[in-house]
Amino acid sequence: MTETNTALNGDILALETQGLGVKRGQRSVLKDLNLKISPGRWCAIVGPNGAGKSTLLQALVGILPYAGDVFLLGQPLQHQSRQLRARRIAWLAQSSVQSADDLTAYDVVMLGRIPYQSWLGGQSLADHAAAERALKLTHAWAWRDRPLNTLSGGEKQRVLLARLLAVEADIFLMDEPLANLDPPHQVDWLVLVRQLIAQGKTVVSVLHDLTFALYADDLIVMSDGKIQYAGQRDDPALHREIENVFERRIAIQALDTHWVALPTLT
Repeated sequence: MTETNTALNGDILALETQGLGVKRGQRSVLKDLNLKISPGRWCAIVGPNGAGKSTLLQALVGILPYAGDVFLLGQPLQHQSRQLRARRIAWLAQSSVQSADDLTAYDVVMLGRIPYQSWLGGQSLADHAAAERALKLTHAWAWRDRPLNTLSGGEKQRVLLARLLAVEADIFLMDEPLANLDPPHQVDWLVLVRQLIAQGKTVVSVLHDLTFALYADDLIVMSDGKIQYAGQRDDPALHREIENVFERRIAIQALDTHWVALPTLT
């Protein structure tokens, strides 16, 4: 294992990129990105619209072609089988898959167990136990038999979060996981992330809500397809860079033991 694939404490990095680039047509969306995400931590990716945040997550999970290198748990992403990748890294997209709307909530969550199933083996007791745990963790068990298209936006989002959890992966990538959730369930999500971290999991989330993002252990600030800064949440230089990429229309301030992003109305 090379040094670049190792965190400061000697652990294998959860994710790493070297010279990562992504193009859409002739336009460069990601430009020569080098990042390291340590295991067992929550990393939030922030930045203005069009910064390349969602594209970065899609490249990390391997669903977009890219230039450069991506390493998943110390190994090149392209050298790992699709099934192994699907077990190691779970992915929540920004919008639901419309083709799944006629499935029940329970069946949608069971989709998260596909990486563990053989073509002929079917669903195991372990699969059903994982689906039940995930639905209960997201407080969605009560409507497990309802079709996804009968649920509200917030209810549907909790089912999709349950599908993510049912994978029981090492790394969870979430693109705007707070979408459609009301404040109490946003707090539930925050508690859930902390539970995952306590279990040694790694969470990487794209968040537009900067105050929620400032609860993360580490933050990556993006703008114009580049990483402008990466640091821990208490880092004053990180706060200044967040304010800069948002054209100083927000200010990071301390509130008790946490940081909040407040609009500047001058």
